Amino acid sequence: MAVLPILRWPDPRLATVCKAAVPGDALNQLAADMLETMYAAPGRGLAGPQVGALLRIFVMDVGWKDGNPTPEVVVNPAIIWASPEQAEGPEGCLSIPGITTQITRPARITLRWTMPDGTAREETLSGFAATCAQHEYDHLDGIVTFHRLTPEARAVAEAEFTG
Repeated sequence: MAVLPILRWPDPRLATVCKAAVPGDALNQLAADMLETMYAAPGRGLAGPQVGALLRIFVMDVGWKDGNPTPEVVVNPAIIWASPEQAEGPEGCLSIPGITTQITRPARITLRWTMPDGTAREETLSGFAATCAQHEYDHLDGIVTFHRLTPEARAVAEAEFTG
């Protein structure tokens, strides 16, 4: 395994819509490297484009900082349901270090994905897990937290970010 360099905004790869990932040894290695990179950062989620892999893959572990590791490798995800209830909360991003923004998202989602070996998974997520999955899913579509802000809030956040 290896710790990979994390791209920083405004690297154009962070604004790229990613292609489907194909299961295999290379994907298994990428997933392992992404988990190691996420833990070293230290973060709770990391998407393929953040390490220059323009593939629909992300990793997350919302419990490890609380002593309850729950690593997930999410390949070719689809959000198949989102609750009408919204939740607002602070979000940081490993590609935009030092900046935390208030983002509003669906409070719960149902996520369908495959494991690196091709095994299908589906789970309804709530709380921080739902927020984290939506944040990482955004990366796969070339969306960063700045894109979720009003023009005024985005201007302030971008001015604070030194890259």
